[in-house]
Amino acid sequence: MIEILTLSGGIGGAKLVLGLDRILSPGTLATVCNTGDDFEHLGLSISPDIDTVTYTLASIANTKTGWGRANETWTFMAALADLGGETWFQLGDADLALHVERTRQLALGESLSDITDIIRRRLVIGSEIIPMSDQPVRTRVKTRDGILPFQHYFVKHRCCPAVNGFEFDGIDLAQPAPRFSELLTGDKLKAIIICPSNPFISIDPILALPGVCQALRDNGAPVVAISPIINGQAIKGPTAKMMAELGLPVDSAGIAMHYGNLIDALVVDHSDSARLPDTGPRIFRAATLMHSEADKRALAGEVLSIAKSLGTNC
Repeated sequence: MIEILTLSGGIGGAKLVLGLDRILSPGTLATVCNTGDDFEHLGLSISPDIDTVTYTLASIANTKTGWGRANETWTFMAALADLGGETWFQLGDADLALHVERTRQLALGESLSDITDIIRRRLVIGSEIIPMSDQPVRTRVKTRDGILPFQHYFVKHRCCPAVNGFEFDGIDLAQPAPRFSELLTGDKLKAIIICPSNPFISIDPILALPGVCQALRDNGAPVVAISPIINGQAIKGPTAKMMAELGLPVDSAGIAMHYGNLIDALVVDHSDSARLPDTGPRIFRAATLMHSEADKRALAGEVLSIAKSLGTNC
C-alpha cells in the first residue's frame, strides 16, 4: 500500500527518491515524474525524468553525469555523427534500448503509465514510478530569443538564453495519470513530498495539470517541499539563474513564496543563511546536499520525520 507520494524531476529529485526507496518498506513509495521534458527525437519517444528516476532506483544510473546509464558505450552516436545526423542530444547504446521499446509500445497503443510500470518491474524496482500524465505535455521556455522547446533550451543551448517565462503545451487537454489521481484522491497517504527539483520546469508542469493543486490541498496528507537552493546557489541545474532572470529572490524564501499555501513545510539546508519568512509554510532545517547514499538516506529520514510531526494522516 502506497503511503508516501513524491513529485520529482530528474537528477536532484531522483537522489531523494533513492533515499526514500532505500529506507521505506517495499511497495510503500510512489514517485510521480515530470513529463514536460519529454520529446520526440530521432523518431524516438524520450522521457528524461522518468528514465533518470528509473535508472537511479535500478542502480544502473551514470552517477558522474546524473543522467543516462552507467558503463555506457557510444557507437550509435559516433556512427550518426559520421552520417551528419543530429548529435546534440546524446543517447547511449544501452539507453537507446529503452527509448526504442517505449516507442514501440506507444505505437501499439499502450499508455505511458503502463509502459513505465512494465519497465520498472523488468528492472526489479519495488517502488512505483508514475508519469504525471498519459497525454503529452511539452514545456516551452520563453526567452529573449523567442520560445524554445525545453530540450533545445536545456541541452542544445545549454540554458544560456535569458528566461522570461514558461508554457506547458497540451496542459489543458491533459489529465493526471490514472494512478496519480487514485493516490491523490485516496486517504492512505502519510506524506506528499515535493523533491528538491527545479520548481519551474520540473514541478510546475505536474502542478499545472487540471485538479492537481486542489487535490493536494484536499488529500489531508502533509505536503513537504525541499528547497533546491542553498545560500543563493542551485544544488543542481539552472534554478538560481531562472529565478534571477524572472526577478524572484534567489533564495529559499523565494522557493517558499513560489509554492505558497500549497505546502505545509519547506526543508532548507542547515547552512542556509537566507532570511526566511515568518508566515507561510513552516521552515525546517536539515542537510539537503546529497553526495553519498548515506546522505540521501539521512535526508529521506529527516523529511519523513518532519511529515510525521505535521501529518493528520500519519
